Amino acid sequence: MGDLLVRPLEPYDTDEAAAVWWRSRHTEDSQLPPAIHTAEQVATWFTDVLLPDAQTWVALDDGRIVAVLTLDGDDLDQLYVAPDAVGQGIGSALVDLAKDLRPGGLALWTFQTNTRAQAFYLRHDFREVRRTDGSANEERAPDVRMVWGNHPESDPA
Repeated sequence: MGDLLVRPLEPYDTDEAAAVWWRSRHTEDSQLPPAIHTAEQVATWFTDVLLPDAQTWVALDDGRIVAVLTLDGDDLDQLYVAPDAVGQGIGSALVDLAKDLRPGGLALWTFQTNTRAQAFYLRHDFREVRRTDGSANEERAPDVRMVWGNHPESDPA
């Protein structure tokens, strides 16, 4: 890995960032359910939703987007690293950025089948607070809620 640059998503990044998201979801050894939207719909979502929200960052290595991070309030909503860049510390750098940007705490959802992501977040001091049957997510796949820091969901009511 060369010098990693992390910066906000720009209009000219959306197609490349969406392609990273898509490749990450569809690698041969992916533990994620298949995306329910087409690659074109995902690219449109990056342009029409994630870009205007101004809460998405990209990580670039040698000028190429290798990862995407989206925060939605105090939710770490998206974190995808290009398959050929996994294991190089890029995801960790983006989690550290998210923690710096949300020092009061973070929460996230991951699919129950995505045990690699769960282990990754546990290494970054997130903890599981609940599991669901997935009826509330688009994929209808069982998921896990995880939190870090003093997030309001840290202490179940």
